[in-house]
Amino acid sequence: MRVTLLGTAAGGGFPQWNCGCALCARCRRGELPPRFQDSVAVSGNGRDWWLLNASPDIRVQVEAAPALAAGPGPRDTPVRGVLLTDAEVDHSLGLAVLRGGADLTVYAAHPVHQALSTALPLRGLLDRYAPWRWQESGSADRTAASAPFALTGGLTATLHPVGTKAPKYVTEPAAGVPWVSAVRIEDPATGGALLYAPCLATWPDGFDDLLASVSCAVVDGTFFGAEELGRAVRSPDAGQSLMGHLPVSGPGGTLARLARHPDLRRLYTHFNNTNPLLDPSSAAAAEVRDAGVEVPEDGAELTV
Repeated sequence: MRVTLLGTAAGGGFPQWNCGCALCARCRRGELPPRFQDSVAVSGNGRDWWLLNASPDIRVQVEAAPALAAGPGPRDTPVRGVLLTDAEVDHSLGLAVLRGGADLTVYAAHPVHQALSTALPLRGLLDRYAPWRWQESGSADRTAASAPFALTGGLTATLHPVGTKAPKYVTEPAAGVPWVSAVRIEDPATGGALLYAPCLATWPDGFDDLLASVSCAVVDGTFFGAEELGRAVRSPDAGQSLMGHLPVSGPGGTLARLARHPDLRRLYTHFNNTNPLLDPSSAAAAEVRDAGVEVPEDGAELTV
């Protein structure tokens, strides 16, 4: 299975357009590489590609990946569809950029489809350009994985609920439903499997077992520390309670939990613009590298 990390930043990208923090300023000066908002492309045969989330940057991301280039016909594309981990705007607004693409399929859990049909009505809008297939993949039981489903190109996917945080634009979200999923992609021909989990508000029950079932995991690295956001924007109210993401560091952070899986290839993604991991010379980046976890840049290509 081929995997391309099309973008590795959290919502707003890096630098963020309305942020003057130290890291964003350094990026604008050319001292740190910019990053697009988080999205991944996967393929089992190198010809049929699936997007994991569709960020608002998706047009530029697709154009930057040679394997996703349009052709040979005037409207041909190797992109077959999108698997959504949630209904957040930074993961779903790219669907509007893909409008007019023929025969695309969108997979997501039931509450995500509901949100994209009502509160953020992209589904009706997009179907006026070219009818797509909208497939609900998930379970009403927030602890149960979806049934496996086949993706064109020889891959098999499952969605695993990992969180119940609804997008802010949903005014009256149902409580306790699986708003957030991790995506497990397997190549049955080789046995290789990828887990993509860019949003982890908690470490769910069974998540260690899920990690043990794959050969590579790309997981939530949004914030390095619990107080990072508040310090960066000089606001005591912007602490962990507002993040919706486990921090990387600390005794309950993801780095300590990932240490239980030393034989697994582990990568972070979804970096907020305040995250010191964006600076490869930082002490935070050194700590993560010493733990055997990777901090990839946009465009990184993996073979799983």
